[in-house]
Amino acid sequence: MKPKPMFMSFSRGDVTNFVMLMVIGLAVIPVLIQTDYWYSSILIPWLCLALAAIGQQSVMGYAGQLALGAAGFMAAGAFALFNLELRVPWVPFPINLMFSGLIAAAFGIIFGLPSLRVRGIYLMVATLASQFFIIWMIDKFGWFKNYDTSGIITAQDIVIFGKEFTTPREMYLVVLVVVAVLTILAVNMTRGSTGRNWMAVRDMDIAAESMGISLLKTKLQAFAISAFFCGVAGALFAFTYLKSMEPVAFDIKLSFRILFMVILGGLGTIKGAFIGAAFILLFPVALNTLGNELFHGAIDATIISSIELVVFGVLIIVFMIYEPLGMAKMWEGIKQKFKRKPEPSMARVSDSKA
Repeated sequence: MKPKPMFMSFSRGDVTNFVMLMVIGLAVIPVLIQTDYWYSSILIPWLCLALAAIGQQSVMGYAGQLALGAAGFMAAGAFALFNLELRVPWVPFPINLMFSGLIAAAFGIIFGLPSLRVRGIYLMVATLASQFFIIWMIDKFGWFKNYDTSGIITAQDIVIFGKEFTTPREMYLVVLVVVAVLTILAVNMTRGSTGRNWMAVRDMDIAAESMGISLLKTKLQAFAISAFFCGVAGALFAFTYLKSMEPVAFDIKLSFRILFMVILGGLGTIKGAFIGAAFILLFPVALNTLGNELFHGAIDATIISSIELVVFGVLIIVFMIYEPLGMAKMWEGIKQKFKRKPEPSMARVSDSKA
């Protein structure tokens, strides 16, 4: 019997959509957007957080493992890339970036082992340990920070084939290419045997095991791939957005933000990761702008921040009850309504019969 492929082949529609998005991202957006603010504060963090949300989707949306601690794997990838660029500077940046993701994947396998014994809220607590352990390890051992005592380390410049990428627009192009390649890889991986095994374990792990699916391999594979995506996202996040290495930047709040992106965007869909990341990132900006326009700075920033948390909590409850598939499902429903052809009226039908 011929084994099922791990990755599905690219369809014509996939290639067309990929080419269109790359043309928009590489050619249209750099022409339309000239200000550095949009690149450094909106587009770059959106792509980085969307990539981390794809990693969270792999283990939570597809494999059904309630994991928390994506920011810890992002920190592992960020400091791994910093040390690789520092200690082996002759290795090309793309290879160091890939190895930083693999190092984060190793942590994912280690902290994914409890999934073989526990599930649900107990698994969430167990995986939450990765968040605190990785940050503690980076703070405890000075080697990871090159024995810097200031607490904030400047990230190295991105150099690819002798070309330095230092401006926000150049760094946006680097992030866009990496995210695009990993996204198309994730989409096709979820369509192949890997994604089907994840969904089988998510729906009923006992039945999946009786069908010959290895729970050990499938669950650890999901954690490893999730941590790999988060590690690469964390490395890009630190080198292109933060431009510094700060363990405090990868705290538990960031893990919850990524979790909210997945829930609001839609569980079990790659598209939902981008939609959820855009909402989580742009909603505070819109709320602050609206508050300043309406009240002219009379409302304190802390109050606006509290309103954000309240709105996020209400939206999560609403989506979990009424639309578990999130904003991605809503968007698909809106598109179907516009695509649906109007049915012919009864008068026209009777006239045609006559």
